Amino acid sequence: MAEKQQVAFVQPTPVGKEELGKIEVAPEVIEVIAGIAATEVEGIAATRGNFASGVAERFGKKVHSKGIKSAMSEEGNIVIDVFCTVKYGYAIPKVAKEVQTTIRQAILNMTAIETSEVNIHITGIQFETSKDAE
Repeated sequence: MAEKQQVAFVQPTPVGKEELGKIEVAPEVIEVIAGIAATEVEGIAATRGNFASGVAERFGKKVHSKGIKSAMSEEGNIVIDVFCTVKYGYAIPKVAKEVQTTIRQAILNMTAIETSEVNIHITGIQFETSKDAE
């Protein structure tokens, strides 16, 4: 089985600027940008992490890229997958569309890289918990 090699995303040279060399953006950077943008959207409770990110957060390290996966399609386009939980009471389609727009805009503003797809996977709903119940 062939091991999948992660490749950096090449940033285009801005219009009107002289090309001095190649600029590559690591996939982890794209994932951090997308993670921060996703958590800023109202209605998003959290992004889903894995065991390692959960342990890291227990020790005080903030993991911004949890629940975000970036990949390059066969055509060379960037595809972002976001796994998140929505707060109860918010319209899921509206929140998901806002997450897509926010992530796409944040990546474009910070890296000048266009994303072809931003796929949102809602993995759960977070209900309000009251302090009185405890």
